[in-house]
Amino acid sequence: MPGKVTLVGAGPGDPGLLTRKGLEALQGAEVVVYDRLVSPAILALMPEHAEHINVGKQAARHPVPQEQINQILLDKALEGKNVVRLKGGDPFLFGRGGEELELLAQHGVAFEEVPGITSAIAAPAYGGIPVTHRDCCSSLHIVTGHQRAGKELDIDFDALVRTRGTLVFLMGVSALPQICAGLLAAGMDPATPAAVVERGTTPAQRRISAALAALPETAAQAGVESPAVIVVGGVCALAEQFDWFDRLPLKGQSVVVTRPKERAGTLSDRLRSLGAQVWEYPCIATVPLDPCPALDGAMERLGEYTWLVLTSPAGVDALWRWLADHGKDARYLGTVKLAAIGPGTDRELQKHGLKADYVPQVYDAAHLGAGLPAGGPVLILRAQEGSPALTAALAERNIGYDDVATYRTVYDNPRSGELRALVEGEGVTLVTFTSASTVKGFVSSVGEDADFSRMTGLCIGEQTAAEARKHGIPVKIAKAATMDALIDRIIEGV
Repeated sequence: MPGKVTLVGAGPGDPGLLTRKGLEALQGAEVVVYDRLVSPAILALMPEHAEHINVGKQAARHPVPQEQINQILLDKALEGKNVVRLKGGDPFLFGRGGEELELLAQHGVAFEEVPGITSAIAAPAYGGIPVTHRDCCSSLHIVTGHQRAGKELDIDFDALVRTRGTLVFLMGVSALPQICAGLLAAGMDPATPAAVVERGTTPAQRRISAALAALPETAAQAGVESPAVIVVGGVCALAEQFDWFDRLPLKGQSVVVTRPKERAGTLSDRLRSLGAQVWEYPCIATVPLDPCPALDGAMERLGEYTWLVLTSPAGVDALWRWLADHGKDARYLGTVKLAAIGPGTDRELQKHGLKADYVPQVYDAAHLGAGLPAGGPVLILRAQEGSPALTAALAERNIGYDDVATYRTVYDNPRSGELRALVEGEGVTLVTFTSASTVKGFVSSVGEDADFSRMTGLCIGEQTAAEARKHGIPVKIAKAATMDALIDRIIEGV
């Protein structure tokens, strides 16, 4: 039975502009066919189990012919696969989406189109330009500036000038001189405000503003490259007043996030909202210990313990996995008190309707062990490689404990080559570390022989910083072991 093809508009680059329906389609895909204009942040959302097909480039760096893309979609659908065609912007706005559906329709293959936010509106908006404003214009006109090899631009410049509206040209960087010359020849005022927004909605965005007559030279001097949007009209004069994106505190900063993939989202999303270019390279992963006889035994005599201590959200996950596997729920915990190493672990407990009875003021293993209220034996559920500072502090206070490993941390990054190139390049100067394990995973991925001296490790606490220093990584430490404090430290350091 044939599968289905869904054309999904990925938007102009900011992953926050991918629609909910587009994300749902992407997460359910068995095959994802994508092009070069889809941002890395959105490509990172592709399901790992899905087949990923890049049709934006071949080995010789030439685009895959459109006819071949059409055939790939058909072939995969005829294999019975759920296929997502992921396209930058909106598939039906100069995106050749209609051409890709024609072959599917001829063969009776089911398809759907999920509109995307077009760069024609989003890129100017991120550059401070509202494409309409009642004091400036009463219409908006979106025009392709694509110029076929050896042919003149097929644009009715006289008609465009007569509209007196905002003009937005897509795919027109190479034809910018001809576009401006055509508008001037048709009678447009040379002083008309104009702009080019390069790599719109991404942290690499630049806006180059000038009068219409001067725009080609100004853009050439700035070295503007595709993808970029050209905007012409009185609304461009509002850019400096309305430019909110360039004022974000982390605009222009590149930050590597090393947290486990399932934990990276919160930090990455916060950094992106502040304008940072975020590179997600999870350097550690947690693997449940299954079977785990020690956990089984401890949980069967849970009533003997006064405290149940959890040192990470992964420990909470392991606890609830055990309860679910044994047909139990939170009621099984009875009267045992819960201790969490920090607010992140406590928030994970709260997802299950529980709240930690104790969280230390300083969120690390040593302070957890030193400050845990005395009384009764303690059950610790944590990683196989847990910090000895916790058990040492309990032993010093003559508090009995059972230290049970429920998962192990592995250092595995299949994109380690990319990460090393990123660290040794010119763009990245900041790397976030939320645990000593993320430091170990990062160094393992990049290679211990790498030069870390040009980067700065933003560390969530002193123990994490100590591990980074072992490898020659310059560090800055958050004032508290929270994501908010870590982000504040990043902003302070910019």
